[in-house]
Amino acid sequence: MKLALSRIGLARLLIGFVVAMLMGTAPAHASWWNNDWKYRKTVTVDTTPSGVNMTGPVGRAVVLIRLTQGNFSFDQALKNGADLRIVDGDDKTPLKYHVESFDAANGIANVWVEVPALNGGEKKKLFIYFGNDKAPVGEDIKGTFDPDYLLVYHFSESAGQPAGDKTANANNSASPVVSVNDASVIGRGARFVGQGALMVNDSPSLAMPAGGQFTVSAWVKPAQLTGQVGLLTRGTLSVGLNNGVVFATLPGAQAQSKTALKQGSWNFVAVTDDGTALKIYIDGVEAASVPASMPALSGAISIANGFNGEMDELRLSKVARPANLMLASANAEGPGAKLVNVDETAEEQGAGGGVLFFILSKVQTLDAVIIGLCLSLLVAALGIMVWKGRYLNAADRHNKLFMKRFAAMHEELVPLDAIAGITPAEIRYISASPLGHLYNVGIEELEIRRRVAQGRALSDAAVAAMRAAVDAVVVEENHKLDKWMVILTIAISGGPFIGLLGTVIGVMSTFGGVAMAGDVNVNAIAPGIAAALLATISGLAAAIPSLFGYNYLNSRITTTADGMRVFVDRLVTRFAEMQADKANPPPFAEAAE
Repeated sequence: MKLALSRIGLARLLIGFVVAMLMGTAPAHASWWNNDWKYRKTVTVDTTPSGVNMTGPVGRAVVLIRLTQGNFSFDQALKNGADLRIVDGDDKTPLKYHVESFDAANGIANVWVEVPALNGGEKKKLFIYFGNDKAPVGEDIKGTFDPDYLLVYHFSESAGQPAGDKTANANNSASPVVSVNDASVIGRGARFVGQGALMVNDSPSLAMPAGGQFTVSAWVKPAQLTGQVGLLTRGTLSVGLNNGVVFATLPGAQAQSKTALKQGSWNFVAVTDDGTALKIYIDGVEAASVPASMPALSGAISIANGFNGEMDELRLSKVARPANLMLASANAEGPGAKLVNVDETAEEQGAGGGVLFFILSKVQTLDAVIIGLCLSLLVAALGIMVWKGRYLNAADRHNKLFMKRFAAMHEELVPLDAIAGITPAEIRYISASPLGHLYNVGIEELEIRRRVAQGRALSDAAVAAMRAAVDAVVVEENHKLDKWMVILTIAISGGPFIGLLGTVIGVMSTFGGVAMAGDVNVNAIAPGIAAALLATISGLAAAIPSLFGYNYLNSRITTTADGMRVFVDRLVTRFAEMQADKANPPPFAEAAE
């Protein structure tokens, strides 16, 4: 099989491969919620064993969607996230949501969305739309949380500001949050130093009648575990930590967990009372339960009284939230969250998305430079292989034509233009061949030696000089054969190492970004690593064709070079014999004369 493929054929081959790959990786969706939005991603709330294994109904839930550089293209959305829209799995019903934080520069965002009906054992699909430069802000902060929530604090405000209630009740704290941590479990969180408390004034919307229900939940990270501190206190209700052990008390009832929380670790702590039992949940798992009935609760609410540590996502409800919701919240909001997964592929309106397009969108600048360098090596190698293949093919054709003329001359070798019946076009054609070039130089050297010898046989020195002249042409022709072959060796040996360098840099950057974001999950890591691996793929793509092409071309070059060496021996020997025959004609030739 000949190596010399046409450039058009090679381009068609590459384009066909890419098209086939994109068609194989592009998901097909028939509907599109609104044509004003260019892109969307699929979000899966997974309550099956592959996510968070739950059975039975969860009910109305507010779930957290984390967006990172690994699963979202921030450059395709507005810088403040105003164009985000969350649509239900039917791709028709917009859902209420709000953005707690959206940092396009660092590639981190936290979005809360209300799921009207969530059940165990399902993979519920949602769509997040983005990419509309003219979109107004579409979030509904107050509508995201149902009316049974009395207050919800994200603690997303700056230090020195009151905690803002995200429900429609506007139960903001009366005192400010003194200190915050911008890298809390969910965006920004509150930091307490063990002195004083965050106070919330009483209001009609905070009414909690006797015999009712309630739920208190929060993410807590204790900095120390000694002593008794309060997490939330109101009237006779007290939820707190006693030497790190979670407890909850009501008149005549006290529940406490069996083990203490770990110092410096985040835990989801929830306390519920459904009118019959006071229960404690830690990280979504029931840790204690005692019979209890809730009395009427009123007055100010004290938060983090004497608590030394961090707190995030504090919620107070007037109903007992189901155990499945506790489990879902713990697995959707904490480190290593696995309830909510954002699809890696961004779909574009009117075009299939495709994994390859998504991975390419995650390639970092330095990796892109390295990939470009490797692909440049590939293009150069392919061009050299095509050009060199054509050159060798032409040399073979010209050599074959010359050898026919050479064999026809038999014992009498003459200059090409003295051959009977040869045309000027054929002379040019033959002269372009390596063997034809050698022959022309040899004939010229022979003519010079004939004039000097004046009919005498050539001396050994003259034969050696003639051979040296022809050998110089052999070296020249070998240089032509080897020209640019070094590019193939560079691609073979250097391409994989250059690609590996890009992959190492990309993986390092990915893990660094994940560490900065504090979001350790496969959706945050996998896209960056996949993009980094493109550098290695590009290096191998440059090396592998170059390896096969080099070996093939080198074998043909060796064959051509061997043929020239053999021809030089024949040619110089025949020249010497011709001159000797003229100097010493055979006896029968003299008698005839």
